[in-house]
Amino acid sequence: MAVITEIDYSLPISVLLKTETAAAHEEAEHSQGAGWLTRGELEKDEYIRFIMMLYHVYETLEQGLDRHASHPVLAPTYNPTLFARTPSLSADIATLLEVPESSWQSHPLHHQLISNPPAPFEAYVARLRKLGESQPEGLLAHAYVRYLGDLSGGQFIKRRIAKAYGLEDGDGLSFYDFKQLGGSASGTIGDMKKIKEWYRDGMDKGVGADQALKALVVDEAQAAFQLNTGLFTALRPPKVATTIAPTPAALGIPVTPTSDSPPGTPVPEAQAAPAESSYSMSSFAALLLAICLSQVFIVFGGVTSEKVFRALSSVFSA
Repeated sequence: MAVITEIDYSLPISVLLKTETAAAHEEAEHSQGAGWLTRGELEKDEYIRFIMMLYHVYETLEQGLDRHASHPVLAPTYNPTLFARTPSLSADIATLLEVPESSWQSHPLHHQLISNPPAPFEAYVARLRKLGESQPEGLLAHAYVRYLGDLSGGQFIKRRIAKAYGLEDGDGLSFYDFKQLGGSASGTIGDMKKIKEWYRDGMDKGVGADQALKALVVDEAQAAFQLNTGLFTALRPPKVATTIAPTPAALGIPVTPTSDSPPGTPVPEAQAAPAESSYSMSSFAALLLAICLSQVFIVFGGVTSEKVFRALSSVFSA
């Protein structure tokens, strides 16, 4: 029987968002589409289609944030110079399509997306539009999920995308770039950590001690994770997909907004399983042999600790 714990709304909203969205976060990061993205397996056209959907998501979100810039809940974290992703997504799409930025929206790939939009994509944009019209404080939750995800897992995705599509020179990847807080230079990982800390402090100031408002923002953040999970279901499968052992994915979206370290590189399950089994057995055998040898040397040979160390080293280096 599941244990239902009561939420302590006396905690700061930054803490509540981390703890109370854990389940929705886990669902998002383990989705199939997230795996395709983070492993760089999507066909290039499908990746472009994905960031076209993100363009419209961010456009709607950021229009709402701009409209309500002075709202007391949103004002402490409102910083379009630092966060706005709509312009960079537009530039990246044009670069990847090799067309002028002024014309990519008339490209057949975009026309197909807009004329026959996937239901999860429509639902995401519609939710953001509704919040912008009638409940702007809810936009804080969506900005948290998107922006802090881009600052965390998005940096891992950037490296994968660069390798997958030959973008090592950085062209077509400006969506993942952030400037320093209060500066114009490109941000480092340390700078991005500072931005996330600044954002959490701003959320705590904007939401304050209002427990009803905290509940609203937490609920909306859970919805934001679910909407992002839905967006991944709209992705079309790659021609070649890898089956991997279950490891946390690094989503540029809702992946662990509070995590500062990118996850390890996924390993194909078919290769990982035998290696893991072989390593475990050989390590155990080597350890057992080493222990036996050391006891023999010590009891019968009266050897020094240095000799024992050399004996152990020879076993493990074999």
